[in-house]
Amino acid sequence: MANTETTLKECLASIEGATGAALVDYTSGMALGTLGGSKSFDLNVAAAGNTDVVRAKMRTMEHLGLKGGIEDILITLTDQYHLIRLIAGRGGNGLFLYLVLDSKRANLAMARHQLKKIEEDLEV
Repeated sequence: MANTETTLKECLASIEGATGAALVDYTSGMALGTLGGSKSFDLNVAAAGNTDVVRAKMRTMEHLGLKGGIEDILITLTDQYHLIRLIAGRGGNGLFLYLVLDSKRANLAMARHQLKKIEEDLEV
């Protein structure tokens, strides 16, 4: 089992093209931990904004009567992928891992696979 710091380090070290990672509480919009990013890309601002994305999707699913859970949400930009993976089980309710990838260097399928493995080892 890995803690937040170890998990974020593993995201950046083991996922090709990863430039930033955060563990986010979507009930408050606060990042519980961040790693990476840059002066022009504030992971705390991105975490708060992506909280709205998660909440909107959950409301939509509720209105549609969908019973399944969200595994991940993908946002593709011209030069980046933003991957939001909701934490399942072990007290992770209300949390998600947020990963920023350089689309020119990343393999999206492998990134999703790696992020799932990393999420399974996270101890919150």
